[in-house]
Amino acid sequence: MKIRAVIVDVYNTLLEVGPAPASADALWRALFEEMLGTAPPVSATEFSVLTGQVTACHHAAAKSQGIQWPEIQWSSVVLEALPGLARLTAPKLEDFLFRQTQLGRTLRLADGAEECVRHLHDQGLLLGIASNAQAYTLRELAAACAGTELNLSLFDREMRFWSFENGFSKPDAHVFRILTARLEARGIRPAETLMVGDRLDNDLEPAQAQGWQTWQLGPLKQDSPSGGWRELSAWLMQTQ
Repeated sequence: MKIRAVIVDVYNTLLEVGPAPASADALWRALFEEMLGTAPPVSATEFSVLTGQVTACHHAAAKSQGIQWPEIQWSSVVLEALPGLARLTAPKLEDFLFRQTQLGRTLRLADGAEECVRHLHDQGLLLGIASNAQAYTLRELAAACAGTELNLSLFDREMRFWSFENGFSKPDAHVFRILTARLEARGIRPAETLMVGDRLDNDLEPAQAQGWQTWQLGPLKQDSPSGGWRELSAWLMQTQ
């Protein structure tokens, strides 16, 4: 069936996720010295443990209220773990959180993503995003896309699902039901919608449960629609 809408994941789909920079510990210390004029109160490893404990508490509280797949607000978690950061202004805290996150991984735009997304947009397909994300994700996308023809404006605003804005995350069925309802309001049926993601559990299986078609981004498999962005472009040309 002809595809009329394509919804994509972000991490390990639009953006390739790589290892942390080798100088992460030194950058952690430098970040505190630059932004707060002091040494960090805990090491980067201890910070990870603290935020993990706070996140677990937030998740437990949400699950007690019936939210099976809760999402946290990273800024709230970090401030609870390190209350001293509250003396930063809102813009500086936002910058701190963005830079802190970059210490744990490297990101780059996936090979072929720019050309494929631009082609889909130019062909008139409705584009959207379904991502387990935080506010810094938008900045990460902008940074990775800088100097390319790919930017967030290509994705319809109503078709962008960011978990941090909703309090729950994939693979919750409500993520895909919300997008299905918005698509149907545009006259697009589930079978005319394609989910592009790297994970079976988070992306493909819950999308299939709503009647969507799916493409697993990654190594090419013989028994299912899969492969990289260039293979996806070729497959879509055959189905349109």
